Amino acid sequence: MPSAIYGGGRVRTNIPAEMAYNALNTAGKQITNSQLRLSTGKRINSAADDVAGYITSKSLLQRNGSLNSALRAAGDAKNVTGMTMDALDQIGELLTTMKETTAAAQGGAVGDAEKVALAKAAYRMAQQIQFIVDNTVFGGKQLLTGKFEGDWITGYTAKDEALKINVNLKSDLSANAEFANIGIKEDFNLNATTEAKDHSGSAATFAGVASFDLMDFNAVKEDDLGIFAEGSSIETTLKNLTEAINNVSKVAAYLGGIQVRLNSQEETLTSQITNYKAAISRIEDADVATEQMNLIRNQFLQNASLTSLAQANQNPQQFLQLLR
Repeated sequence: MPSAIYGGGRVRTNIPAEMAYNALNTAGKQITNSQLRLSTGKRINSAADDVAGYITSKSLLQRNGSLNSALRAAGDAKNVTGMTMDALDQIGELLTTMKETTAAAQGGAVGDAEKVALAKAAYRMAQQIQFIVDNTVFGGKQLLTGKFEGDWITGYTAKDEALKINVNLKSDLSANAEFANIGIKEDFNLNATTEAKDHSGSAATFAGVASFDLMDFNAVKEDDLGIFAEGSSIETTLKNLTEAINNVSKVAAYLGGIQVRLNSQEETLTSQITNYKAAISRIEDADVATEQMNLIRNQFLQNASLTSLAQANQNPQQFLQLLR
């Protein structure tokens, strides 16, 4: 700390002037520092300002960046689950309509020609299911063809595989085409095995229902009603449609559960990001009111130091009078 030193009558060394100059220099540095903090809004502008605070704030800033990346990943995952659930809901509605159409064909007053017309109408809905499958795309990847599988890191240190989907509803309703299926595992992940349809008696499946092929709706004819034939055939068709609707609903519900988890994760990440920003602000950011007070105080000390320096430089003139 500075102490007052008087040089007596010595004129070769003007100690009081040097001390006033040092005080002036110190005040000038403090003013510059306060002006820098006020202009940048930061208390720590370099590691030299606060070594410990600098290290801590940079570590928190890096972690906050990772949390922001996790938040974006959770948003992307929600986009995938949302699109997939919407598609499955539409497919479920189409299957419900197909079931109603099939139920209408079961009536005893419906003739064979009307049954064929109803079967063709159901087949058009099957084609719409194909359209939905082909056009449910995210990031250039189809979500319902069995080729999409995604993992998202939605945490800081651990890999969160809350969303790992393999959906298989690939189908081509053209002649002699391969028709794929929805398969339901015990954990309700969509992941089915494609079985070739060669129209020579090999069975295909749809929505996890064995021997249920949507192509069969197009095969209904007046001389061969097929799955619309009275008795066990049309009853089996209704049963298969009911089971398919239930399986698709289970998958949509599974994805809904994932989205609920992702919503919760988003809220958690958002809260954590805000808390980290607050911590970084407490360490790095300048207190504007305090810095303004320091600036005014140091400006006053600067003016006082200038006055003292001017006075100290006049002291040797007094002793020179002794030499005259």
